[in-house]
Amino acid sequence: MADTVFLNVPETASAPALVLRPWRAEDVPALVEAHRDPELRHRLGAVVEDEAGAEQWVEDQRRGWETGTRFGFAVLAAGPEAAPGGPEACEGPLWGNAVLKLPGGPTGEVGYWTAAPARGRGVAPRALEVLTAWAFGGSGPAGLDRLELLHQVDNPASCRVAEKSGYALAGILPAAPPAFPRDGHLHARSRRA
Repeated sequence: MADTVFLNVPETASAPALVLRPWRAEDVPALVEAHRDPELRHRLGAVVEDEAGAEQWVEDQRRGWETGTRFGFAVLAAGPEAAPGGPEACEGPLWGNAVLKLPGGPTGEVGYWTAAPARGRGVAPRALEVLTAWAFGGSGPAGLDRLELLHQVDNPASCRVAEKSGYALAGILPAAPPAFPRDGHLHARSRRA
């Protein structure tokens, strides 16, 4: 399945086209570069430190696809000659990550991050929207009724992304140090939304 899944986000008047596809070994240098950003490092629970760490991270994404428990997508700017809807779309720079995690049952969890050059360009909400459509649609994993999105309360940008993508605030989660040092917001979206 991982070799054939390409999600395309069309260009709008104010935002470039995007391509979401499973992570590959050739993404390692761009992944290392993205993780040099202090803001990204502050927001992520696990940070890629070097090429070996990036290679392991990409391998973990591949294994998630293989086991059907984690579907990680590299989010790329679509190149100028991108073919709408085709897996042969020309890929531009790495702009982020979007992931669907399936712990079991009818509820999944979505997550994302954006590289510094992509922030403020509408990348995260548009990538999250296409990931959500795939998760609830016929070509994604079967049986999902609800998707949850979690972020720290001190991350208003993630709150805006969640709201733009139809994920309503469903509750406040208490901090659970050391893994979750701050309170969190739980956003949710049902298949019917």
